[in-house]
Amino acid sequence: MSDITSFANRLGKNIKHYLKWARRNGIEAWRMYDRDIPQFPFAADIYGSRIHLQEYDTGWLMQPEAYEAWLAEVLDAVAFVTGFPPECIHFKRRERQKGLQQYEKTGRQGEDFTVTEHGRRFWVNLDKYLDTGLFLDHRNTRRKVGEMAAGKRFLNLFAYTGSFSVYAATGGAVSSETVDLSNTYLEWAKRNFELNRIDSPAHRIVRADVFQYLQTASEAGKQFDLIVMDPPSFSNSKKMLDILDIQRDHVKLVNGAMKLLASDGLMFFSNNLRSFSLAPELAARYRIKDVSKQSVPEDFRNKKIHQCWEIRHA
Repeated sequence: MSDITSFANRLGKNIKHYLKWARRNGIEAWRMYDRDIPQFPFAADIYGSRIHLQEYDTGWLMQPEAYEAWLAEVLDAVAFVTGFPPECIHFKRRERQKGLQQYEKTGRQGEDFTVTEHGRRFWVNLDKYLDTGLFLDHRNTRRKVGEMAAGKRFLNLFAYTGSFSVYAATGGAVSSETVDLSNTYLEWAKRNFELNRIDSPAHRIVRADVFQYLQTASEAGKQFDLIVMDPPSFSNSKKMLDILDIQRDHVKLVNGAMKLLASDGLMFFSNNLRSFSLAPELAARYRIKDVSKQSVPEDFRNKKIHQCWEIRHA
């Protein structure tokens, strides 16, 4: 394996640059290393006084002893360069996956703690699930939603832990609906609301299958001025009526959400399926702008971590 010095040097260089940037912008959770060196396939994120270190599956084959020695070197380098004690480094292996694995429990309990981002606070847990409760790659879009939300009716579909809704509500949205099928994550969203003193009945948390929600909301004549839809690439949750495949199903989802969008409204649609392509029929029907480049934050070297579009009525 590659010399650990190159990895340590890159870590040090990144920290020097991004630490000042993060403090200046009021960001406590940010990416300090993003698979910069191919021989060290890790993503390392700072969460306050802790580090979330993920190793990505490359398919490399190493003898178990050699691998453990190499990993120990990596962990030592991270601790040495950052000055964080080893017990504050939370390590995970991230395997190639399908379905809901990203939301699955790891078998560890972990500890809930809070981080601040642009004046908002969020509960995170670096151990319990594969993901932490806050998708750092959507930080730019969250901020945009917060800046645009004043006086608007906001809808958050596939809401996860409700971070977009927190931005909308604290940004002055007159109402919001936060829709997800998972009780666990909606409970988490509720705690995020409480953390940010969002207690108005105008900000509703709704447990529903998004496909069903779109239908019933349309029948009820609901309208929203600002919508965020960030579905998983694939979901075979037992709670859903059908399997979700975002490439196959996105036309139905987008059309369903656009029925709820006010005539002068805006929807952000994003997903992180690398091979995803937007159906041409949507471009023919709506005004669509690809904002992927602007939506990926500057601390992410991987500019293809997600794709994002702004969609308006023609």
